[in-house]
Amino acid sequence: MTVVKICGLRDPDTAVEAAKAGADMIGLMFAESRRRVTPQECFDVCEAIRGIERRTHPPVQFEAPARDEVRGLGWFGAWAEAIDTSLIRWRPLLVGVFADQPFAEVNEISEAAGLDFVQLSGGEDAEFIASVRFPVLSAVHVAASTDCDDILDRARERRSAAAILLDTAAGTARGGTGEAFDWDVAAGAAERLPFLLAGGLTPENVADAVARVQPWGVDVSSGVETGGAKDITKVRAFIRAAKEATHAR
Repeated sequence: MTVVKICGLRDPDTAVEAAKAGADMIGLMFAESRRRVTPQECFDVCEAIRGIERRTHPPVQFEAPARDEVRGLGWFGAWAEAIDTSLIRWRPLLVGVFADQPFAEVNEISEAAGLDFVQLSGGEDAEFIASVRFPVLSAVHVAASTDCDDILDRARERRSAAAILLDTAAGTARGGTGEAFDWDVAAGAAERLPFLLAGGLTPENVADAVARVQPWGVDVSSGVETGGAKDITKVRAFIRAAKEATHAR
């Protein structure tokens, strides 16, 4: 089943409706962005999600494989299986999105919010990733010149991460641009690497993306907005299209 992440949510009502529609991950923006949450918005969304799940303990602790037991890109496959298993009971997972911020700040905010994952969408290196005290989704920005081998090499460099997210390289933007990159390149990488596909996805094209690329998951933000705000009708349509495409492939 394709994992679906809805990113850039700021209000509890929309977050709860996204969860009811089948979202597997809810993304909260802490990086500089028009979608950045205030401390109160973060608290309200997290409490609303925990109310659905009736969590009675801190965020889910994944049983990651020992590093010396899983080599190369197999590390990400092992993590994908662990996350898929977790989603059977705990859904949606809370993901905090950061970019080019001090790791102390990343850890402090993540602990205060009680997040499940940290997404790093800036230029964070392997040492930075290893300093984060939460499972990390590490963004790889794909440019026109990026090929499949480039993606796999960058994934190997980020082996401290739990998962990889592929997004469009667009100037200084760190995601949320609504621009897609070459899905054929992504499809080649998907043969060896589980990842979340982002960039230019919408309710209208996500089924085609899932069928062509066969990613482990998909991530959307601007593609489910109307007038700069999350549109729950589009959110529902996106999740439905992504999940149905999984069954069809």
